[in-house]
Amino acid sequence: MKYTMSKTLLVSLLAAAYVSAGAQTVRIGAQGDALSMDPHSFNETVQLSVTGNVYEPLAGRNKDLSLRPVLATQWEQTSPTVWRFTLRKGVKFHDGTPFTADDVVFSMMRTQLEGSDMKSYTNPIKETRKVDDYTVDIETKDPAPILPSMISQVYIMSKAWSEANNAVNPVDRRKGIENTASFKANGTGPYRVGERQPNVRTVFNRSTNYWDKIEGNVQEVVYTPVANDATRVAALLSGQVDVIDPVPVQDLDRVANTGSTRVVSGPELRAIFMGMDQKRDELLNSSVKGKNPFKDKRVRQAFYQAIDIDGLHKQVMRGASGNLATLIGKGVNGYPDDIKRLPYDPAAAKKLLTEAGYPDGFSLTLNCSNDRYINDSRICQAVSANLAKIGVKVQLNAETKGTYFPRIMRHETAFYILGWTPSTYDAHNPLLALMNCNDGKGAGAFNYGNYCNPKVDALTHQVQSETDTTKRNQAIHEALQTVADDVGYLPLHQQYMNWGVSKNLELVQMADGFMPFKWMTLKK
Repeated sequence: MKYTMSKTLLVSLLAAAYVSAGAQTVRIGAQGDALSMDPHSFNETVQLSVTGNVYEPLAGRNKDLSLRPVLATQWEQTSPTVWRFTLRKGVKFHDGTPFTADDVVFSMMRTQLEGSDMKSYTNPIKETRKVDDYTVDIETKDPAPILPSMISQVYIMSKAWSEANNAVNPVDRRKGIENTASFKANGTGPYRVGERQPNVRTVFNRSTNYWDKIEGNVQEVVYTPVANDATRVAALLSGQVDVIDPVPVQDLDRVANTGSTRVVSGPELRAIFMGMDQKRDELLNSSVKGKNPFKDKRVRQAFYQAIDIDGLHKQVMRGASGNLATLIGKGVNGYPDDIKRLPYDPAAAKKLLTEAGYPDGFSLTLNCSNDRYINDSRICQAVSANLAKIGVKVQLNAETKGTYFPRIMRHETAFYILGWTPSTYDAHNPLLALMNCNDGKGAGAFNYGNYCNPKVDALTHQVQSETDTTKRNQAIHEALQTVADDVGYLPLHQQYMNWGVSKNLELVQMADGFMPFKWMTLKK
């Protein structure tokens, strides 16, 4: 059943949280909810950020995104294809059971089952073997010199709890299949799930048996999805919530210039782009019958050159973006300074459409989220208006991410928007997940338009196993240049993060968009 929260109910819930909140309770008003508590079901920043307060990986991230030991205390390569991880002793799951190698073997296996959205991270893994209770070997199919970074967002679940709760298989968002892991959680992290009402609110309580020191002083976090921009800002300014994400760009000055709130800003590593179905013989929901215009590079290039990227930057994003020519944002290893965008040129775009056999354009549907990225639906509206100038009539279907993502994950789209932050902070991750041919095993897992060039696959494989930094970076650049030359995607921009924060709250804004509760401190 789809749940729609009325604005009256939302205000009541926020007010109730405001009245009951103690001195060490933080209330977060976010644009959207985590779609599940299952850490392997959905590879999305909000999902992984929220569940990352409950579950933990073997190797995680410091505040500056450098790699740090978490459930593993150390790791080393014992051969070109084998990584040995020494596990942390004395760690317990929230139900009191000890963390051991069995949980690591189980979790790595679980990420590769049908329904898992984490296959692109564990795709290189051939086998995970238990050496003893606190040692595991991870063998890869080929040398994988950055494996610890690749699995830094692969969270470890309790094997015993998953088996006892019929949660051995991941929640499958594509098919709408749920299980206990959708609503309950049992991790090793600093916070545990106290209450879960999907799309209404989730309450997190500080763990009493956490293995490490928690730097912040927050005892409880109340996480409430607030999709409406105006309501979200009003809740912050009235003190009903302590943090909002994001601050609408039109309200930045308002939030920054009050006496009680501030804006915490920074560039996010996320690239925003559009994808096109390049596989079907007939495009979905289009006036073109019997063929697929996107199989013709001239059509893809026409769409690219019809987009007024500077207009998006100035008018839609209010300057809070950086234009991109690839699917790699600045700050990600392998970012290519020398690959430039094709110029905005509606006349050239119209000519390309004519040469491709569409002098009067055609119609199609653009699928778009309206509560996931900064101004996502407005971006789609602006692109639709741009395309109308070259004769392309766009039917915009904007919807909440709860229905949007399952739709595009089923490849039920001809034209769509997506954002991507590489968990490894390295170009290999988007190359493998977005730009490789979809092999059903993790490669191309998020390539919803089915762009496919075997040369890019071969270069990605080289990037994955190459230990010579110069050769590796050359392969990255060649792969990205090949995708750009193919016009495999329509890159847009790198978005900036803008959080509205109460002045009595200290927190850490990470460049990957994560919001760790353990680094939050409420000042008296």
